[in-house]
Amino acid sequence: MAMSKEVEQKISQLQLIEQNLQNYLMQKQNLQNQLIEIESAQKELETAKKAYKIVGNIMVSSAKEDLVKDLNEKKKIVELRIKNLEKQEDKIKKKAEELKKDVLSNMKE
Repeated sequence: MAMSKEVEQKISQLQLIEQNLQNYLMQKQNLQNQLIEIESAQKELETAKKAYKIVGNIMVSSAKEDLVKDLNEKKKIVELRIKNLEKQEDKIKKKAEELKKDVLSNMKE
């Protein structure tokens, strides 16, 4: 059973979409790991008497309030990036589903 060029193109498109989806999932996982690290650092700062920050290859003493503020900003940015990735992920999943249905219906004909 020979497939039409159109169906072959749609299958190729679908494979590309699946690869993009995998990339988004990896990016999301990296961001979630960053978020866990940030939350862990925030928790440690709550009980710490002294606070230090790594700058390049050295560790310097820093005001606890400044570090808390920095971590809160980083957390907001990471959460926003995760949210954006999830939106893109949803769009890609919908597009993939449409293509799958289209390919399957064309193959049945």
